[in-house]
Amino acid sequence: MAAVLPHTSPSPAPISSTTMANKEAIERADQQLLAELGYKQEFKRAFTPLEVFGVAFSIIGLVPSIAAVLVYALPNGGPSAMVWGWAVASFFILCVGMAMAELGSAAPTSGGLYFWTHSLSSPRCRNLLSWIVGYANTIGSIASVASIDWGCAVQIAAAINIGNQNFVATQAQTFGIYLAVVFSHGIICSLGTGILARLQNLYIILNFCLCFVVIVGLPVATPKEYINSASFALGNFTNVNGWPNGYAFFLSFLAPLWTIGAFDSSVHISEEAANAAIAVPWSIVCAVGISGLLGWAINISLAFCMGSDLESLINSPQPMAQIFFNSFGQTSTLAIWSFIVLGQYMMGSSMVLAASRQCFAFARDGALPFSSILYRMNNFTGTPVNTVWFVATTSALLGLLALAGAQAINAVFALSVAGLYVAYSIPIAVRFIFKNDFKPGPFNLGIFSLPVAIVAVSFMMFVDVVFFFPATPQTNTPNMNYTVVVLGGTLVLSLVWYYFPVYGGVHWFTGPVPNVGKDDTADHASKNSCCTDKEVGVVVEKRVDV
Repeated sequence: MAAVLPHTSPSPAPISSTTMANKEAIERADQQLLAELGYKQEFKRAFTPLEVFGVAFSIIGLVPSIAAVLVYALPNGGPSAMVWGWAVASFFILCVGMAMAELGSAAPTSGGLYFWTHSLSSPRCRNLLSWIVGYANTIGSIASVASIDWGCAVQIAAAINIGNQNFVATQAQTFGIYLAVVFSHGIICSLGTGILARLQNLYIILNFCLCFVVIVGLPVATPKEYINSASFALGNFTNVNGWPNGYAFFLSFLAPLWTIGAFDSSVHISEEAANAAIAVPWSIVCAVGISGLLGWAINISLAFCMGSDLESLINSPQPMAQIFFNSFGQTSTLAIWSFIVLGQYMMGSSMVLAASRQCFAFARDGALPFSSILYRMNNFTGTPVNTVWFVATTSALLGLLALAGAQAINAVFALSVAGLYVAYSIPIAVRFIFKNDFKPGPFNLGIFSLPVAIVAVSFMMFVDVVFFFPATPQTNTPNMNYTVVVLGGTLVLSLVWYYFPVYGGVHWFTGPVPNVGKDDTADHASKNSCCTDKEVGVVVEKRVDV
């Protein structure tokens, strides 16, 4: 990191003066590193390290997320899948997070995944791989927005049901709620960077409080008739979908993988983060690690307090809401559930924020349709409002799958994991597959980098295949898994556009496009002559257009 430059202006408050000098030095180091990566500073760096962590942690949103995906664990193993499936999956997710954190520390830019892919790949295939990663990341991020906001819509409908048990929302009514949630997130994420950054502090507090309620409050409040024995909570395996038990156990991984997912969000706001080379990797590792431990405790609490009638829970409109209703009663459940809905809503706003930054970066490099329109910064808010509404609109369209049947919208949850894991695995793999001049940043696993990367990529490849299968072995058109259709269709169309005669990306796409002029780079270099490549953790070999 850059050395602190001497503060020449006299000040009666030396401590404040030193703090300001440190802040300015960090800002200059961040700008210098970004310039080395080829980009000028366009965002205001308003996110503190805690708030960068808040983005990833709020998107994970443990209690609201587990509430949204508990329905995937219950029929595919029951209590055993909830407790032990979570524990197993959390270990592998942490490996993915650590491997990504190394790359994020070395090259903290909003483009993140596709930028790393281009920088670390062979010149023969770097453009194509970067293109694929960019589109997989885009569809995965948009699917994350859609799945989070759909979960929020279902939870709002459940809240109405708790207050009036004669009301059961239709799919069309839930879709209407979903549209309202998505477009309200578009409005929130069009606000200035400073406002969005400060909101993360509230999100962190709310999520920790919800964890406390489930881990401590639920066991205290649950009547004895709903308390399960240790042998049931930790050993019962209930499989109702028809797959072999082992495969059903793997299908239950969707719950932890979706919950502890989209942690690349910290990378996508790295150009708005102070001390990004340190803040970004540690926010990823801390968010994944803390969520793994707290989530395990939440699942243990639920397994002990949900009663033994799993069939009624699986068939209820919202399993966790039913568990709370049995334990807390109607009034208390409605109060707690309102905060869970708020937490899920906050998850959605943070995900729209991260997805819009990823799309802004991809459009900056000309790869998205209508990039010239999407790559614009609003003069009033200082945020990429156009890409915010691009994400909101495409998420709303993706939600139309709900009208095709209950299983169709479930594919959006799997798509958010599968799409992102395609985008995660390629840059982690090419770092070691191709010859490159990778220079680690401040966060570095050392000799463990390769083993962790091998475990991470192998796991992601495995679960991508698992999540392409339907929920039951015997299926039909309404109940098929649409994940492979949407993800495969998106990637095929992106390849068609890439190889399209005359106008295709193969004729003009050369990967990340530097927008820092020689004068800008020289200016940054002269102001930060004390910063060596080693000090700021510059990442990779020089880009060569091919």
